[in-house]
Amino acid sequence: MTMAVLTLPHHAMLAALAATLALAGCASMAPAYAPPPLPVAAQYPETDPAGAHAPDVAWQSYFADPRLQALIAQALASNRDIRIAALRVEEARAAYGIQRAEQFPTIALGASGSRARMPDDLSPTGRAMTSAQYQAGLNVSAWELDFWGRVRSLKDSALQTLLASDEARRAVGVALVAQVANGYLGLRELDERVELARATVDSRAESLRIFTRRFEVGSISKLDLTQVETLLSQALSLSAQLEQARAVQAHALAQLVGGPVDLTPVAEVRRFDDASVLQPLHAGLPSALLTQRPDLIAAEHQLRAAQANIGAARAAFFPTISLTAAYGTASAELNGLFDSGSGAWNLAPRMVLPIFDAGRLRANMDLAEVRRDVAVANYEKSVQGAFREVADALSNRRWLALQVDIGKTTLAAQSERARLAKLRYDNGAAPYLEVLDAQRDLLTVEQQLVQTRRALLSSQVSLYAALGGGAPVASAAASTH
Repeated sequence: MTMAVLTLPHHAMLAALAATLALAGCASMAPAYAPPPLPVAAQYPETDPAGAHAPDVAWQSYFADPRLQALIAQALASNRDIRIAALRVEEARAAYGIQRAEQFPTIALGASGSRARMPDDLSPTGRAMTSAQYQAGLNVSAWELDFWGRVRSLKDSALQTLLASDEARRAVGVALVAQVANGYLGLRELDERVELARATVDSRAESLRIFTRRFEVGSISKLDLTQVETLLSQALSLSAQLEQARAVQAHALAQLVGGPVDLTPVAEVRRFDDASVLQPLHAGLPSALLTQRPDLIAAEHQLRAAQANIGAARAAFFPTISLTAAYGTASAELNGLFDSGSGAWNLAPRMVLPIFDAGRLRANMDLAEVRRDVAVANYEKSVQGAFREVADALSNRRWLALQVDIGKTTLAAQSERARLAKLRYDNGAAPYLEVLDAQRDLLTVEQQLVQTRRALLSSQVSLYAALGGGAPVASAAASTH
């Protein structure tokens, strides 16, 4: 059997197809979209000093530490949550491509042939007959003419779902940047606390050596020696606990980064410069979150998708008009397919108007409207959650800054207390128990101040993420039409 691609002339059937292409998809029965009003106050409860807006600050600029920048870059490239989110975008893109193709006819090139023999006792002529039929051409099969916009609404819904999935991917990127930054800050906090504990262990070990010698010569009591041993044991125990916590923190950070990474402590642990490690942020107004936070943008796209589905449900109440057509050539002989006069065509429009469906269409309409209401509620909930996250971060930043100042003052006072207690003991004016209490409290205050400073930095990271995070990953669906 042979088959050829035909060069089609201008024909009445082709003209009809062109006309229906122009008419189809002109209408849409989706309700007009209007964003819901913000269910939050017009301003945040905390006063906010002027500074840079989070969306204007890329993470490469906001996080100045080179080691942290390298970790964030590796995480954005290797983290499995990011990879899954990117694949979800590709999944939604493919679904959109399928739905978009429904707007257009499927044109296929087909060829067929058949031969049949009729025995003489069944033949109307009383003689056995052998017949044959061959045909080749282009076919359009059951193409829905979208007069009411049903297919178009489904395409719009798929597009909004694609855009929502891409914003969700960006939201995963924002969350990942914040998690890596907080994980790194936690690691640096533990490094600093470990160094403080080690220094305390060294100091108390030297004190134990001196007091042991004094005890051996009879200048101090056994009680004083056991108190010094207790101080050293407490410092050793704290050091072991901090080493354990650091190992766990390093493992968690390595998992976030998504691949092998060197997280060994730097040769010389330096304190963060708390005033410059992160740039100052200005929260602005709550309405700005709608254009800054990917999760809110995603929620709005989901709401638009639900609106489009209502349009498709409405259009289902109207007649469905579909078209089946073919144009080509047919002949009783294979070698006659291309003979003059062998052209053949057919055009078969079909209309189906629902009359009785036991309430299926009405229920489908109700389902679409309820899902739209759910999308509205989810959008409002997302806005409220974003408002709270920013408000919490602003409050944390304010009060933790005050706690850091108080902690510094407390540390200075406690250091002086420990010095004076040691001086009093050396002069015989106080028992060693006073020194013991002062040094215990000093170690506790040192550890607490490091924790509070890290918490302050983490509050700034949380504010950065709550304001949108500077769009750490470019939109993959920006070019989709």
